[in-house]
Amino acid sequence: MRNVPLPRLAIPRLPRVEGGFPDPGAWERAASLELRRAQDGGAALDPTRVRVLDDGRRLFVRFDCVDTDVWATHTERDAPLWEEEVVEIFLAGGGSVPVRYFELEVNPLGTLFDAVVDNPDGRRATMRVDTTWNAPGLIARIARDVPGAWSAEIALPWAACFEAPPPSILRANFFRVERPRGRPAEFTCWSPTLADPPDFHRPEYFGILVREPADGEPEDS
Repeated sequence: MRNVPLPRLAIPRLPRVEGGFPDPGAWERAASLELRRAQDGGAALDPTRVRVLDDGRRLFVRFDCVDTDVWATHTERDAPLWEEEVVEIFLAGGGSVPVRYFELEVNPLGTLFDAVVDNPDGRRATMRVDTTWNAPGLIARIARDVPGAWSAEIALPWAACFEAPPPSILRANFFRVERPRGRPAEFTCWSPTLADPPDFHRPEYFGILVREPADGEPEDS
C-alpha cells in the first residue's frame, strides 16, 4: 500500500477555448508537473513535462517529451500503442479509489487509443478493458518541430466521460512509455505506482486533480 501522500494538482480555469486547443500563452500559465520513474519515483532519464487546463467544457493536457529517438508505427485507433512510444492519461471522477476509469493514449504519429477500464480489485489480472468505447470529441495534436523532442496536446470533452456538471475532484495519473532503441525502456508517471515490472493499472496510486468550479457549479467531495 502507498505510504506517502498522493500528489495533488489544481487545474486553472480558462475562458472558453474556441477551436481545438489553447494558445501558447495559455499553456505557459498552466498547472505543470514532471513525470517520475514508475517503479521508484526516481528522476527520469528522458524528462516529460505535463501541463493541464480546463475551460469548463474540455480538459486539456499537454505532454512535452525529451526524446532523441522518436518513433512509432501504429496508425489504427485502439492499436496497442503501449508496445511502442506513447503518452497516456487515466481519469476517473470523485476522490475515492476508482474501480472504473478512462484510459486515453496518443503516440508520436497522433494515433489515439481510448477505452473504459473496469478494475474492481485494483489488479491487472481481473480488470476488463472495453476498447469499443470511443470518447466523443476526443482530439490530439502532435508537434515535432524541436530537435530531440516531441509534444502531444489532448483535448477531451468532459461530456464524453461525465454527466454535467463535471466533477470538481478527480483521480488521475499521467504516464509515458519511452522505448529508446539501444537501451532499456523507461516507464514514467505523475504518481509512481511502485511496481516492478512497471504496472500503470494501480488505481490506488492515482493522484488527485481539483477543478475550479464555475459560478453555479456544485463542489464535489
